[in-house]
Amino acid sequence: LKTGFLKWKPDYDSAATEYGKAAVAFKNAKQFDQAREACLREAEAHENNKALFHAAKAYEQAGMMLKEMQRLPEAVQLIEKASMMYLENGTPDTAAIALERAGKLIENVSPEKAVQLYQQAASVFENEERLRQALEMLGKASRLLVRGRRLDEAALSLQKEKSIYKEIENYPTCYKKTIAQVLVHLHRNDYVAAERCVRESYSIPGFNGSEDCAALEQLLEGYDQQDQDQVSEVCNLPLFKYMDNDYAKLGLTLVVPGGGIKKKLPNPAQDKARGPAAGGSHADEEEDEYSGGLC
Repeated sequence: LKTGFLKWKPDYDSAATEYGKAAVAFKNAKQFDQAREACLREAEAHENNKALFHAAKAYEQAGMMLKEMQRLPEAVQLIEKASMMYLENGTPDTAAIALERAGKLIENVSPEKAVQLYQQAASVFENEERLRQALEMLGKASRLLVRGRRLDEAALSLQKEKSIYKEIENYPTCYKKTIAQVLVHLHRNDYVAAERCVRESYSIPGFNGSEDCAALEQLLEGYDQQDQDQVSEVCNLPLFKYMDNDYAKLGLTLVVPGGGIKKKLPNPAQDKARGPAAGGSHADEEEDEYSGGLC
C-alpha cells in the first residue's frame, strides 16, 4: 500500500491478496478478531480497486468471523452490506443467498430481523423470476411470523405465497396454503376473512370437491356453530396434523368463541359412581333421553 518516488499508486490488488492470506492464517489460529480485521482491510483494498464482488466476499467473510465470536447482530450488518454490493455488482442471486444466510444466523436471536431478511431475499429472487427460491424464502418468513404470533402479517405473507403458487400452477400447494390462511384468520377471530379465503379459493382448479375443501367447510361450520368437538375433530385430521409444525400447532390450539361446549355422550361408569340418588329411575332416564323429540 505504500507509495514512493518510483511507486506513485498503492498496489491494492496485491494488498488485498496478502490481507486475504492473513485472514485465513488468523482464522486457522482461532484468532477471530484479527481475522475479522484482516477481512475488513481486504474488503477496503478491493473497494479501492473497484472490485465490488471480491469486496463483498471479504465483508461476508468478516461477518462469518463475527459469527464465530457470537456477535450475531454485527455479523448480520456486514452480510447485509455485502448483499448490497453484490446487487450493485449485478449478481443478485449471490445477494439473495447472502441475505438468506444472514436470516439463518439471526433467526433464534431476533426473529423480526430474520423475517425482514427472508422477505428481502424473496424480493430479489422474485425480481430475477426465480419464483421457487422466492417461495422458499416467503415460506420461512410466514412460519416465523406465525411462531411470533404476528398473525396479521402472517396472513398477508401467506396470501403472497398462494398467489405465486397459483401463478406457477402448483394447485395442490395452494390448497395447503388456504388451510394455513384459514387457521391464521380464525386465530385472529376473523371468521369473515376465513370464509372469504375459502370462497375465493373455489376459483383454483380442483379445489372445489377436494379433501381440503370439504375439511375447511366442516371446520368453518363447527367454528360458526361454536361446536368445539367438530372443530377439534377436523383439526386432528392427518390433513392438518402433518402440515408444517407452526400451522399444525394453530390447528391443535384452535378454540371456538365463547369456549365452545363439548357435546359428550353420557358415560355409564360415571353415572354408577354418582350413586342411586343422582341416578333417578330408569323411566326418568328414558324420558330425558328423548325429551327433545326423536328428531
